[in-house]
Amino acid sequence: MSNVYRLIGIFVASIVLGFAFNLFLLPHEVLTGGVTGLAMVFGLLTPVNAGIWIFVLNIPIFILGWLGLGKTFIGNSVFSVMVTSIAMLYIPIVQVTDDALLSSVFGGVIAGAAIGFIIRFYGSTGGFDVIGLILTKKRDVPLGTLIFALNSVVVFISGFIFAWDLALYTMASIYITGLVIDRIHTRHIKLSLVVVTSRKDELKNAMLENLYRGITVIDGEGAYSKAKLQVLYTVISRYELAIIKPIIKEVDPNAFVSINETMEVLGNFRRG
Repeated sequence: MSNVYRLIGIFVASIVLGFAFNLFLLPHEVLTGGVTGLAMVFGLLTPVNAGIWIFVLNIPIFILGWLGLGKTFIGNSVFSVMVTSIAMLYIPIVQVTDDALLSSVFGGVIAGAAIGFIIRFYGSTGGFDVIGLILTKKRDVPLGTLIFALNSVVVFISGFIFAWDLALYTMASIYITGLVIDRIHTRHIKLSLVVVTSRKDELKNAMLENLYRGITVIDGEGAYSKAKLQVLYTVISRYELAIIKPIIKEVDPNAFVSINETMEVLGNFRRG
């Protein structure tokens, strides 16, 4: 994926996120989670726009992410937060519907889709997204579920500051956002890849050059043809499947490939 394509994707998704906030959530004082939710609280309680608060509150989070996730990721994240902040300054806060529950549901879906694509384009919306991504590098935990757990504190804050019915709407919105993120961001899903090939060395070398994974080579034999074959076995992330499939097709178009979702991986497995 080229950098230009990635930045365009982050740009569009960040603007969509601004629309979700200003058209669905903020008009009903329904918040999103984490640092962004706190920024929305400050935006409702002070004359300073929530978009500005989002950028200010994310500064310490970005410093942490710089150390744990790398310069490119944090650069993309800063770009996303800036675009969202500017978009929220110019997108009017208008009620699309008078129904707060309906706004919570659709706002959560749109926000979750936007955040999911931003993460998929190797960026984030800052806040607990960064903390969640750092933790998922260590544990195979669904990112949306982790963000939901981290963000629950905003529900209680909104309950005390505004009203508890709005806090429950916020909880619903955050939960839906987390579900949608998990449908789009699938890095935590691991796949067992089995490749039966007659071109072991070429395919093995090509896979090793493009994956940071160990590969087990097993000698095999065709039951009917009696042909000597080799079986390559490895475990990859869902994202890496898009990398490896074209490689297999190019090196050995006749290879037999089996892909299965893996429930759990123990031992020496690189999760990042």
